[in-house]
Amino acid sequence: MAAMIKARDIDHAFELSENSNYGLGVTVCTKNTEKAIKFANRVSDGAYFINELVKSDPRLPFGGTKNSGYGRELAKDGMMEFVNRKTVYVKF
Repeated sequence: MAAMIKARDIDHAFELSENSNYGLGVTVCTKNTEKAIKFANRVSDGAYFINELVKSDPRLPFGGTKNSGYGRELAKDGMMEFVNRKTVYVKF
């Protein structure tokens, strides 16, 4: 299921996105991809897709924020979520 809400302008669109209790991903559909890339840091969600639906890809870390969960799965970043690194220090 996906929610689609018509925003008044670009600032309102990002405001609506941040007001959500969920944070899996945001899709931005635009002809101005350079501008969309500059707006990526305005989204706290785990994924930001431009001209593509939010989806998982095993080559990329995937996960959400807020009520969509924390942490990542898939790719190297995702694998590191499931391991417990240990430091072993020996002084001879």
